[in-house]
This record gives sequence, C-alpha cells and structure tokens, in this order.
Amino acid sequence: MPAHSPSAAPVGVGIIGLSASGGWAARAHLPALAAVPGFELRALSATTPESARAAGEKYGVPLAFGSARELVRRDEVDLVVVAVKVPHHRELVLAALEAGKAVLSEWPLGNGLAETEELAAVAEARGVRTFVGLQARSAPPVRYVRDLVADGYVGEVLSTSVIASGRRWGARFEPAGAYLLDRANGGSLLTIPFGHTVDAVTMALGEFTGLGAAMATRRPKVHNDVTGEPARMDVPDQIAVSGVLEGGAVASLHFRGGLSRATNFHWEINGTAGDLLVTGDSGHLQFGQVTVFGARGAGAELAELPVPGSYDAAIPALAGRTTEVAYTVAHAYEQIRRDLTDGTHHAPDFAHAVRRHRLLDRIERVAGF
Repeated sequence: MPAHSPSAAPVGVGIIGLSASGGWAARAHLPALAAVPGFELRALSATTPESARAAGEKYGVPLAFGSARELVRRDEVDLVVVAVKVPHHRELVLAALEAGKAVLSEWPLGNGLAETEELAAVAEARGVRTFVGLQARSAPPVRYVRDLVADGYVGEVLSTSVIASGRRWGARFEPAGAYLLDRANGGSLLTIPFGHTVDAVTMALGEFTGLGAAMATRRPKVHNDVTGEPARMDVPDQIAVSGVLEGGAVASLHFRGGLSRATNFHWEINGTAGDLLVTGDSGHLQFGQVTVFGARGAGAELAELPVPGSYDAAIPALAGRTTEVAYTVAHAYEQIRRDLTDGTHHAPDFAHAVRRHRLLDRIERVAGF
C-alpha cells in the first residue's frame, strides 16, 4: 500500500455537521482525518453561524459557516463530508454535487432506495467522485477475513451464519436517538447495523442470489432512558434473512434490537477445509471492534488469528488503537485518499450504495414490512 507523497497537494476537506458539542463527526471523522496523511480539514458548517463559530474555535478549523451552501462553494474545499442525520442527506449531498465537489456521505446514503438512486444519477451526470461511509469493509479485521477466504483458508465456503444485537432499538432509548424509532427517518436496525454488516459479509463471500426474510417490531412501545416516558417504535427490532450466495454458500443473518445476555456478535464462516469465527460486543461491524478466530485441518481447535500489522501499516498514528471509533473510519479515508490522488476505486461509491440499498429494499419487500 503506497504511502502519501509529501509533494502531493493535500485534499481540502469541509465537514457538514461538525459540532462543538460532540457527535459522530467529532468522535470519528476529526481524529481519522488527523491520522491519515494527505488530508487537510479546512472548513465546517453547522446549523447557525454561532454554533459554526464555536466549532471552528474548538477544533481549529479556519473556515466556519452557518450554512452548508456557503461551505460547498468555497474553492478551498475539495471533498465535502456529509455527517448529519439521514433525512438531511439528500438536500446537502445535492448541494455539494451541484457545486462540482467530491462527496463522502455517511451511510445510509439516502432515505430509502429512490433518494439513493437519484443522488447516484446526479453524481454520474456531473462526473464527480463520490464515496459512502460503509466503512466496515475498510476495517482491517474484515479485510483480513476476506483475504483468508480468498486464499483458501476454509476451502470451499459451505455456509455462513451471523447473529447480532443492534444495541439500540431495545426496550429503552436515549433521547438523542429518538429519531431512530420512526421508519420515516431512514435510520433503523435494518439500514444501520444490518446494512453495514451485510455489506461486509457480501464483500467477503459474495452477493445474495436468492433470499427469504422475516421482520417484526416486537417492542412497539419503548421508553425514554432519561424520563421513562413511553414512545412508539415502528422500525423492525427483529430481522432474519437467509439465502444463497454467489458460489452456492448458504447464509443466515439474525439481528435483534437491544443487547443480549448471551451473544451480541457472532459471525461464522464454515468451509470444507476450515472455519472462521468473528466475535464482538455488538452488531455494529462498522466500528471494526472484533476478534478473528480460525481453525483448519482435522482435529484443530479454534485459536485467535491476530490481524497482521500490514493491514494498518498505512496509518501508523492509529496502529493498535482498535477500540476507537476513528480507527475504521481512518482506514476508509486512506482508501478515499488513494482514489482521489491515484484515480483508483477502492472505497465504495454512490453506485455501490445503490446496490446495497437495493438489497435492503428487497429484504423489506420479501418480508412484507
């Protein structure tokens, strides 16, 4: 993996949604950008000029705007990062595309398939580079699993099984996550943890050629974690998908809301020559906080397979810091940097987001949800 050339001009980044009060952009994008050579955070926008100014002062960002449209028009910005809630993605991504800027949007790209297809079509028509935050596929453990499979560690893949918990969408919710209870907002157990994880599974093992699905909302009434007040939830908190992947392997994925007292992330890959197991503390594989185990050959028992250091050699600033949410995001940025500077296509783009949204839409239709 080539290192960034000191002579190459840095990619100027503008983040929409970087707040002085914290949030995902501050916890993940900010340290990730600082760790990856070749990027320079030059601008941010927030909901008001006052909040933008506060964020700019806190994080040392020179350009701070009270509107995204001001940000996307600046020549200093080469890459616009959209790090806000899903219902606002369409408007902000379109503004960046219309300004001719490369865009990285958080996942899900659109609020449903139709919005995603629209955004991908506009990007293609304007000929700009696009990226989507499906960073689970960039995580070193996931790439290692993909390579082990490709190199024949398990032989021919016979089946794969995932059982996972979504952490959210359980009996209680934190006030900041109230919008995730409403299907109309586009953020759900299906689109977020399931979407990230199924993207990684299919990267390693191939796409679904046929599937069956069942979904249900088993807890239609949940309670505010602070006030105890009840609220209605209409997103599914149980998702079961089974089918056949390219190559013939049988796949089964079960996601459930909340956390389990038993298993919260367990991904097996079973083959003719060996087995792989990936475990973690929740179904959010996009955080990359998992451990890989394997065994092959007669009588062999599962043992941990440490991820080789070569998988994070390009980002020495984050080596070993696997428990930080910025770790996997930084690896996604490293792929994006190479794509922008070398013209390659390592990171998932809007066209890929359409393929993934189509799978989620298919699951919903098959499940009758």
